[in-house]
Amino acid sequence: MKIYVDADGCPVVDIAVGVAKEYKLEIIVVKNYAHEIADLYATVVSVDISRDSADFYIINRIEKGDIVITQDYGLAAMCLSKKAICINQNGFIFSQNNIDGMLNRRHLYQQLRRQNKYYSKAKKRIPEADREFEIVLRKLIEKHNFQVP
Repeated sequence: MKIYVDADGCPVVDIAVGVAKEYKLEIIVVKNYAHEIADLYATVVSVDISRDSADFYIINRIEKGDIVITQDYGLAAMCLSKKAICINQNGFIFSQNNIDGMLNRRHLYQQLRRQNKYYSKAKKRIPEADREFEIVLRKLIEKHNFQVP
């Protein structure tokens, strides 16, 4: 099992790396070259700044049972098709049961934004979201029979 982080704009990179290190799991942090991320434990991969470069890097390398941390519904859908486990920065687990509805809602909101009928405003991140993410990530790792060595 490996952990991949779609790191562009991801607020939980440090938490994910800390958990991976504790469980002695390989973690690959994928970012475009405009972001500055460095870590002594994680493998940090810089990709082109073009749209979806990080997504393509991840989807071409993941294997069944890998964990992918992303807020991108499209990447989550592709990862699920390869039997990877997908989680967002708030601890929400993407699944075959919920991804279609999320993709449909994303498409609807894109249409409304193009018509200037919908404006989304990101909520300020709260510390409880970090704690929930860490709890869910640990449960996923332990569910797949990985214990602290």
